[in-house]
Amino acid sequence: MKRVAVFCGSATPADTRYVELARVVGRDLARRGIGIVYGGGRLGLMGALAYAALEAGGEVIGVIPEGLVTAEVANRDCTELRIVPGMHERKRLFTELSDGFLTLPGGVGTMDELWEATGWAQLGYHAKPVGLLNAFGFFDHLLAFARHMAETGFVRPAHQAIIMTESELGPLLARMAAHEPVQAILSMNAGDL
Repeated sequence: MKRVAVFCGSATPADTRYVELARVVGRDLARRGIGIVYGGGRLGLMGALAYAALEAGGEVIGVIPEGLVTAEVANRDCTELRIVPGMHERKRLFTELSDGFLTLPGGVGTMDELWEATGWAQLGYHAKPVGLLNAFGFFDHLLAFARHMAETGFVRPAHQAIIMTESELGPLLARMAAHEPVQAILSMNAGDL
C-alpha cells in the first residue's frame, strides 16, 4: 500500500490517549513510506495524525469540503490540500487516492466514512482493504453490533470479513497488505443473494 485513507475524529477528547494514538499512527505510516489521505482538518485527531506524519517526512493529502474549510480549520500545511464541493466528492477522492482505508476512533463522521467504505466493498465499487484500529477497545461495541448483523443474516457470509480489525497498527497493516477482495454483490447471481 502506497497510501491509505485515514478516518478519524476532528474532536480532541479529554482522554489524551486518543490524540497520542493519532500521532503514533501518523509517524508510523510516514516511517513505513505510506502516504495519508485524510479529512484535511488541523484540529483533534485529524490534526495530530497529519502533523505527526508531516514531521516524520510523510505525504499527507487533505480533502476537505468548502463548507468545512473554516469550521474544521483547514490544514494548509498538508503536502496537498484539495477543497471539494461536498462530502460525496470528499469520499470519492478518499477512494480514488488511496489503496485502502484505516479507521481510528472518532464520531459520526468517522462512522459514516467507515460504513461507506465497507458498503462500497460489499457492493463491489472498490476492492480495497478496510481496516479498523480497535485501540483501547474503542470499537468493541461496534464490532459486537457487526457480529449481531451477521448472526441475524443481514450481512452475507462472503462479506463478514470486510472490516479487518486489530488493536495494534503493525498487525492491522500486515492484514491489509495481504487483503483478498470479497465476492461483490454486483458479481453475484440472484441465487447467491
